Amino acid sequence: MNSESDIKQDFETALVKHMLFKSKLRSFLYGTQLAEGPVRDADQCGLGIWIQERWQGPLGSVSEWFELDRVHRQLHAEANKLMDMYQQGFQEQAREGLADLLPLTDRVPRLLQTIQDKLRTPR
Repeated sequence: MNSESDIKQDFETALVKHMLFKSKLRSFLYGTQLAEGPVRDADQCGLGIWIQERWQGPLGSVSEWFELDRVHRQLHAEANKLMDMYQQGFQEQAREGLADLLPLTDRVPRLLQTIQDKLRTPR
């Protein structure tokens, strides 16, 4: 994966994985039955798997990988709290908590873009 278009496509895939996580969390909090593992566990999440594969590979030289992983894990920890709240009967409060996640969820695309820009810039 050396060309700029390959990198761009790979990072677009990561962004889709992030959007899928957000969609699954929202769906759960609105009553949809789904496999909880990928929403609860950062290591089962599509984006989490993507992060680990790239970070440990040749793309892992960019310092923001650590921050991306940290934010991603924090996002899952907060999602767990909302899911637990929902399952304990506090559905409305759990849904309201989605708004509190926005600053965190918005950081992921910005970090992905920063990493992508650094990978595309010759060092």
